[in-house]
Amino acid sequence: MAMRTTRLAPGDHALYAGMLDLFGEAFAERDTYGARRPGPAYVERLLGNRAFVALVALDGDRVIGALAGYELAKFEQERSEFYIYDLAVAETHRRRGVATDLIAAFRDIAAQAGGWVVFVQADHGDDPAIALYSKLGTREDVLHFDIAVDRRSAPR
Repeated sequence: MAMRTTRLAPGDHALYAGMLDLFGEAFAERDTYGARRPGPAYVERLLGNRAFVALVALDGDRVIGALAGYELAKFEQERSEFYIYDLAVAETHRRRGVATDLIAAFRDIAAQAGGWVVFVQADHGDDPAIALYSKLGTREDVLHFDIAVDRRSAPR
């Protein structure tokens, strides 16, 4: 397989759409990643934001893997942490090192930016992800909470 990994930049709208398609398929959440996609101006701002990292693995022109992550500037010291928010590989290309290559590219970006650590979450029962992350890093058992936003208090 002649795979290549690239970081998305402003103007990469087709690759961005391919990334969203892949996430929707891989996570069985097509509506989440496809029903209300952001407009072109939003995508341009997002892809131009240095703190957002979107990587795709390509087999020819086809998106076969994708990683979306963020640089989180720390307040207590002059350093950043990098968070892998989403990572997926097309079912046809799993167990071929695609995810490992995407993480390696993300780690390189983090290192070049002076990052301190890369972290990622995995869901209980997602054994392939847990196995991959266990090979690459140190496991921490933490609790994750989603706190709803009270939209009534938002500025109008």
